[in-house]
Amino acid sequence: MGGMFGESKFDTLKQLPDTCRPTTIRVEVPVLTKKVLEAMAEGGLPFPVICKPDLGERGWMVKKIQNEKDLSAYLQKIQIPFLVQAFVDLPLEYGVSYIRYPSDERGHVTSIVGKEMLSVTGNGVNSLRELILAQDRSKLQWELLEQRFADRLVEIIPRDKRIELNAIGNHCLGTKFLNENHLITAQLSASFDAISKHVDGFYFGRFDVRASSIANLEQGNVMVMELNGCGAEPSHIYHPGFSLFKAMGVLFTHWADIYRVSVENHERGAEYLPYREAWSIYRNFSKLTSTD
Repeated sequence: MGGMFGESKFDTLKQLPDTCRPTTIRVEVPVLTKKVLEAMAEGGLPFPVICKPDLGERGWMVKKIQNEKDLSAYLQKIQIPFLVQAFVDLPLEYGVSYIRYPSDERGHVTSIVGKEMLSVTGNGVNSLRELILAQDRSKLQWELLEQRFADRLVEIIPRDKRIELNAIGNHCLGTKFLNENHLITAQLSASFDAISKHVDGFYFGRFDVRASSIANLEQGNVMVMELNGCGAEPSHIYHPGFSLFKAMGVLFTHWADIYRVSVENHERGAEYLPYREAWSIYRNFSKLTSTD
C-alpha cells in the first residue's frame, strides 16, 4: 500500500473505484514542462493540480501547482517519478484509519482525524504579514509563506476575510489535526470496508479523503486523495491538548494491530520483508528527501 517506503501511491490509487478516485497521472523524470502539460491536457487535468512523489512521507514534495510557472519550478526539484492529481475542491478533509484482520470478513474504522487548514482571518487593520506572524502555527511556516505570499504581505486583510495559507493537509505544514472519532458509526465502517476491498491485500492503513459533508463521509461518498499503509498513524492523537498517556495507549494498540495483521498474513503465505532490504529502501528514501 501507499505510505510505506518504496511503494507506489499510484499503483494503490488506481485500484480504487473511479467514483472515489480523483483523476491522477504518473510522470517519469526527467521530463520537460511541455510534456507534462500535454499529458495533463490529454488526461483532462486543468490547473490547479496537486503534484507529489509516487512515494512519500509527511508531505514531502507535495505541492499545489497553480500554473505553468509553478510546474516548471517543481520539475527543477523533483528527482523521482511523481503524480499529477486533480485538486479536489471539497470543503471537508479527513484521515480515516481502517483495519480488517485477514481472518475476519469485515473491518472497521479505528480513527478519524479532521484537518483544519492553516489560515488567517483579517481584522481590517493588520497586514497579511502581521496576521501570519501573530499566530504560532503560521509563524513557524514563515520562511515558506514569505515566498508564497511575497506580493501580498503588506496587504491589509478586510475584517472576517479568511486567507488559506496552505492547501496541503499535513501536520508538518501547519494543518491543525482534530479528534473526530465521534463520527465513527457502523455505517461509516461499512462504507470504508467496501472501499477497502477493492485494493488487493489491503488490511490496514489510512484513507486521506475529502467530502462535501459529514453525511457523505459516512456513506463513503468521498474522494480518496491518498491511501497510506501501515506507515500511517491514527492522527487524531495530535489534537491540541490530547493526553500523552492516551496517545501512547492508542499507538500501542495501533502497533499491536499491525503485528496481528502481519502475522496472519504471514501464516497465509506472505513473505516478511528482509531487514537488509527494508534498510536499503529506507536509506534510499532518506537520501532522496534530504535534497528537498
